[in-house]
Amino acid sequence: MQDNPLLDLSGLPKFDAILPQHVEPAVDYILGRNRKKINELIETVEEPNWENFMAPLEVLDDELEKVWAPVSHLNGVRDSDELREVYQACLPKLSDYASELGQDKRLFEKVKAIKESDAFAALDAEKRKLIDNALRDFRLSGIDLPEAEQDRFREIASEMSSLCNNFSQNVMDATDAWHIDLTEASAVAGIPDTALDLAAQTARDAETAGWRFTLQGPSYIAVMTYADNAELREAVYRAYVSRASEVGPNAGEWDNSSVMCEILALRQEEASLLGFRNYAALSVETKMAESPEQVSDFLQELSEKSRPVAQKEVEELKTFARDQLGVENLNPWDYAYVSEKLQQHRYAFSQEALRPYFPLPQVLNGMFDIVGRLFGIQVEQTVAPSVWHEDVQFFRINDEKGEARGYFYVDLYARKQKRGGAWMADCVGRRKTSDGMQLPVAFLTCNFSAPVDGKPSLLTHDEMMTLFHEFGHGLHHMLTKVETAGVAGINGVPWDAVELPSQFLENWCWEEEALDLVSGHVDTGEPLPAELLEKMKRARNFQSAMQMCRQLEFSLFDMRIHGDFAANTAADIQAVLDQVRDEVAVIEAPEYNRFQHGFGHIFAGGYAAGYYSYKWAEVLSADAYSKFEENGVFDSKTGRQFLENILEKGGAEEPMALFVAFRGRKPTVEALLRHSGLSQLENAA
Repeated sequence: MQDNPLLDLSGLPKFDAILPQHVEPAVDYILGRNRKKINELIETVEEPNWENFMAPLEVLDDELEKVWAPVSHLNGVRDSDELREVYQACLPKLSDYASELGQDKRLFEKVKAIKESDAFAALDAEKRKLIDNALRDFRLSGIDLPEAEQDRFREIASEMSSLCNNFSQNVMDATDAWHIDLTEASAVAGIPDTALDLAAQTARDAETAGWRFTLQGPSYIAVMTYADNAELREAVYRAYVSRASEVGPNAGEWDNSSVMCEILALRQEEASLLGFRNYAALSVETKMAESPEQVSDFLQELSEKSRPVAQKEVEELKTFARDQLGVENLNPWDYAYVSEKLQQHRYAFSQEALRPYFPLPQVLNGMFDIVGRLFGIQVEQTVAPSVWHEDVQFFRINDEKGEARGYFYVDLYARKQKRGGAWMADCVGRRKTSDGMQLPVAFLTCNFSAPVDGKPSLLTHDEMMTLFHEFGHGLHHMLTKVETAGVAGINGVPWDAVELPSQFLENWCWEEEALDLVSGHVDTGEPLPAELLEKMKRARNFQSAMQMCRQLEFSLFDMRIHGDFAANTAADIQAVLDQVRDEVAVIEAPEYNRFQHGFGHIFAGGYAAGYYSYKWAEVLSADAYSKFEENGVFDSKTGRQFLENILEKGGAEEPMALFVAFRGRKPTVEALLRHSGLSQLENAA
């Protein structure tokens, strides 16, 4: 075990030394050791308190996280058959361990004794919050269930971890498996040079001629938005929306149909065991929202305000397609393409025209400058002890005195064997140790186009917003001042509040003062011209109601399938989605569209019965940003207030109390509607 790099917990992970054969022995060792030490604590500590009981438990949790976090991360960014096998083998072991602790009545009684002791009131707020959370989590882990039902609860948790991983792997495999090769220039007409350069590089890597287009985000979006070739758009669209299903070009090969049904059935059974009507009711137990009904009412209100406007936007699109492009009937693979043409026609503006002004190195440096001005921090690149890919960079965050507050890795380019999308994840959490303060470390992952032929990666404005979004999550994790791991950073933050810092930071992508910092033409270095900025701002809310309806479709579908519903077959799930689309969608999906088979947020991520969190937190973030609109977008006092009341507090206090402390009142939906352009559009519709 001494030679196992995963068990060297003295510093950052040694990614270049971690091999698949290290994973299972390290997990077995750390779980066995933790079980032994926890049992010793329970048996020897007669009068538990924070120092003699909770603090040692925190150390054990932290060391387990240090073993598993790099493994989980590598599974998403450097997939292989060997790693996949051991990762899958370890999931039930970790699930069983968590279930055992959650149902250990001896452990529960010790924590409960601390809560009921006279010393509890003297603990600081973050320690009290963690203990309250722990007692709640015991209940949600089945501590009160009879033994037979506890056994079944553990089985469910174990099966769920494996199924969710299977779902994610199926999507990754289906995404990586499909491509289309083209050699005729006429077939790729309209596609921007940046995307063609990437496609040519992909073809060269595969030792084939011409251009290779894939289902990776940068390739897919470029084809759907710009390709004049409707047959190409249709082929790419069909492959993308049928991924991991029983239809499409790879029909049945990585089919998530049965996986979805099993996941939903197990979630319903878990909720029933715990006495909840359905999984949606169980899910909101740990969120800001008070009930599934409150969530549904919230989504319905947004739908009522946005759908009439969205329908008007669709009619405008159809009219433009007919009158200007000679397209009588819009197909699903036409919408992005025609929308781009309409945006160019109406605003003389295209996302693609922005790329030269947003070279990734400039965007990164500008983003760091922005958060420095807002929160009094500095970000500097440094050398990581080890990385998992040559493109990975490593940064340190310093406070105003130059002292470190946290570190983060960035892995920004799309490639095979890397999960699609963008995310932030914990590497190391902040906590006070006997040796001092353990500083937080984050993983920041995106899937932008890689540099080609020595040129830097060039971002669209939308991609830049994605980067800001994930860095907002990262700041929440890294700027916390909470010293108790379980409620530091994003830990312990209700899921429908965790998107507040990420969506909040996106707002600076629209401000001239900020754009001057993040933009610099790749050839000349000149910042974004005022004329282009004005066009971009005028186009900001282009089809915002259609986009709102799309998000509401996802959110309502998520809540419905986790509500009073039995998914006996994939067709049952499809029927729910069809019903939701009838109510809120404004674009008709083709029969073969299997969006749900790739909906990793709810079937493989943490958003089950919680996808509404994006819209819920958007209300918070828009209202929070309105204070900067009132005081100045770089007002240091307001920035300091957001830092101290939101970012530094992590999950140590209830998010509504933190919001009120920052804003001076509870949030309202008006700022979101105004930022989305829906307040005036609604009145005009």
